[in-house]
Amino acid sequence: MAEVLEIQAFLSRAHQHPVIDVRSPLEFNKGHIPGAFNIPLLNDEVRVQVGTAYKKKGHHAAVKLAFELCGGDFYKMIKEAELICKGQDKTILVHCWRGGLRSNTMAWMLSLSGFRVYLLKGGYKVFRNWALAQFDKPKKVVILGGRTGSGKTDILKVLAERGEQVIDLEGVAHHKGSAFGSLGQPAQPSNEHFENQLALICNALDPERLVWVENESRQVGSNIVPAALFERMRAASTIQLNVSREDRMIRILEEYGKFPAEQLAEKTLLLSKRLGIQKANEAVSLLRDDNVPMWLEIVLDYYDKNYDYGMSQRSGASVFLVPAPNGNAEENATLVLDFIKVNGNEIVKKF
Repeated sequence: MAEVLEIQAFLSRAHQHPVIDVRSPLEFNKGHIPGAFNIPLLNDEVRVQVGTAYKKKGHHAAVKLAFELCGGDFYKMIKEAELICKGQDKTILVHCWRGGLRSNTMAWMLSLSGFRVYLLKGGYKVFRNWALAQFDKPKKVVILGGRTGSGKTDILKVLAERGEQVIDLEGVAHHKGSAFGSLGQPAQPSNEHFENQLALICNALDPERLVWVENESRQVGSNIVPAALFERMRAASTIQLNVSREDRMIRILEEYGKFPAEQLAEKTLLLSKRLGIQKANEAVSLLRDDNVPMWLEIVLDYYDKNYDYGMSQRSGASVFLVPAPNGNAEENATLVLDFIKVNGNEIVKKF
């Protein structure tokens, strides 16, 4: 028999044992518990048929149809579960949408096949409620700011390597937050899955320790930062690194100069409304003439003005300027940590 677990106990065991999500692929792709594997009891088409049978003919008719349509796949599902467990400890965690028929059927089948099965009480629906609640928890947030090209993302990575708590919004979103932010990045997650991943990060945070977050707008590509988390970011103090324009241009050219001119031109034209048609066309012409540095001069003027305007809207939040002698991420991580040691009580706000 499978043991039913509350959400926190289920997630704790997920650190040691695989999670099997038995919902349909469409449901899974919309959002799932990060790290879970999808072994759908019913594929998308069958799920619709069974759901229709349930509405028209009731529970028993739906169950019979489900066994008729997918019963022959049980052996394949068992083999998939065995591969996921890698032939070692056959302990597995299972859930569906609400902890009902689909997860119980999978649990019954796997239990008969020698697995030790744990079920999530209330299913994925309970996980989603838990996930959204994580953004309301108090956090000691401090924002790492700086104009485009300051190397904030690289600094966050260094801070994480040094044991600091970090929420890397761009890393989770697979997007660097600008019109060019999708270049070289994997496809973005659905917004629901973006929230799910952030929720696990937030849950692991020590509320008594500092949490570093990069200065971002609420929308990172197509993903939207949860409202409660974004409110904390807007109210938090900002440590703003002042990196020279020259150093910032060097970093941007290293990062984006490798992309084909046509890709950069396509992204530049997305800024036409804000840059102005004339400036946008001038920038594109420079790209096509292989004059990437002058293209960057035009684009960077826009991003600097945009950043400065955004900072001017941070009413009530303190901004602390930290001069940076160069764009070296290791050295600048040390700078901000040293600044925090001296000025921490004034900077950190707990909500």
